[in-house]
Amino acid sequence: MKKKLTVLLLGMSFMLAACGGGNEATDNKDTKNQGSTASAAEEIFKQNCASCHGANLEGAVGPNLQKVGSKYSQDEIKQIIEKGRGGMPGGIIQGDDADKVAEWLASKK
Repeated sequence: MKKKLTVLLLGMSFMLAACGGGNEATDNKDTKNQGSTASAAEEIFKQNCASCHGANLEGAVGPNLQKVGSKYSQDEIKQIIEKGRGGMPGGIIQGDDADKVAEWLASKK
């Protein structure tokens, strides 16, 4: 019985760690709105995109985005975020968050 409980608790710990353990971005949204749009966009990117595109936009499973703004406009980037492309599914980021990230990525030249 102890072994099953330990395995269950360990599994739950891994699941919470993979999901971030909570939704801090939503909880802190009001205070982040007072900060710059770039840092809000960067935080959204880190939570939703960095696992594939790298924490420094260097690429991993997904392509390098360090100079994506020299290749695509803000509107094109937003469309890619909304609809997806290649192996990237659409709709990972939506609404105002997609606008912020698209604007931030478009400035990467």
